[in-house]
Amino acid sequence: MPKKYFGTDGIRGETNSFPMTAETALRLGMAAGRYFTRREGRHSVVIGKDTRLSGYMIESALVAGFTSVGMDVFQFGPLPTPAVSLMSRSLRADLGVMITASHNPFHDNGIKLFGPDGRKLDDAAELEIEALMDRGLADRLAAPSDLGRAKRIDDAQARYVEIVKATFPRAQNLNGLKIVVDCANGAAYKVAPVALWELGAEIIPIGVSPDGFNVNDGCGSTAPKLLAEEVLKSGADLGIALDGDADRLILSDEKGRVVDGDQILALLATSWKKAGQLAAPGVVATVMSNLGLEQFLAAQDIGFTRTQVGDRYVSERMRATGANLGGEASGHILMPEFSPTGDGLIAALQVLRALSESDRPASELLRLFEPSPQILEGVRVKADTSPMTNSVVTAAISDAEQLLKGSGRLVVRPSGTEPLIRVMAEGEEDKIRVAVDMVKTAVAQTQL
Repeated sequence: MPKKYFGTDGIRGETNSFPMTAETALRLGMAAGRYFTRREGRHSVVIGKDTRLSGYMIESALVAGFTSVGMDVFQFGPLPTPAVSLMSRSLRADLGVMITASHNPFHDNGIKLFGPDGRKLDDAAELEIEALMDRGLADRLAAPSDLGRAKRIDDAQARYVEIVKATFPRAQNLNGLKIVVDCANGAAYKVAPVALWELGAEIIPIGVSPDGFNVNDGCGSTAPKLLAEEVLKSGADLGIALDGDADRLILSDEKGRVVDGDQILALLATSWKKAGQLAAPGVVATVMSNLGLEQFLAAQDIGFTRTQVGDRYVSERMRATGANLGGEASGHILMPEFSPTGDGLIAALQVLRALSESDRPASELLRLFEPSPQILEGVRVKADTSPMTNSVVTAAISDAEQLLKGSGRLVVRPSGTEPLIRVMAEGEEDKIRVAVDMVKTAVAQTQL
């Protein structure tokens, strides 16, 4: 059954347009509250957010919804998505909520839900909550004496910093390392520089002046050029770029070369295997990960499995197979022994651990394979269109697949977070350019 509100990573859209309205947030709070209050006793929810102006509106609507059905609400303020995931579990909350549109620009916002185990909800739970949102909600409102209470948790950032630092080996530190950290003017703008500095590094922070409008604006993991330039300018050993909610990680080596999630997975997989830390199933990634990563891991006798796009699906496959390392080329790195969801800062510390244990520079540690030529581009589409079912598009996809047959691969999919059709082709350089253009042209024709 198709979902009405939820996409691949929660509910997301342009603020004050369906589905990202105050009314939707109110109904979600009431429905999710009902879904997670099916046992006796008091119930609680923790809420974090990034730095978007619209976060105030969405948070207020959610608080009204949750308290109206009798749930107590603990508000963290600006805090990374993985922090909400971790602390929904440590505070024994019934669920966690993060208000963020992740890597999207400020005019978008979104809502991510986490269960009491700190993991993202599965499709079945999201569909049940959607059904509750569209039914009458007045019959389960709390009595006046049973309304929930709302409270701000002032030490949430300090708690998270200590959790992050505890994932780094106690016998090691970051003394002598100069690190640029770009927080994308987002949720980690306070906690990331503090955690790295307290571990001993010299920190050059950028993207740490949020104003409600500048999240991900020319900075962070989706715009790593700023990070690379600052690394070269400052002579840093490494650059760390997070996105708006700090669940993604992109790096720059000391030469200013950008490092994506696939290279990070290659480093962690080989480092963990050497230390006897990598679980036998190997690495779980998505269909978007580079073929070069798959070939490199095979040469290292490390297993490799692909899932559909979305860190939630990577996480589900990891749980099913017992894998303890997975992620996406976009920078989601999943390490369940440290966090139930992707955590850009904790992933960065695992890279820094390998860097501090080696006498090799980041440029050598983070370039373990040569990527296969790949093109990934998007075509913006109208919200009320379905180009993937259009005969012109399906024919173009078929022709492009035929062109690449035996020499490459093609992935065409609607984005779960933006109104885009994403087109990825991998293989021989001359052919993949033609294949991508064929599909993009066809999709664009459906928007005329």
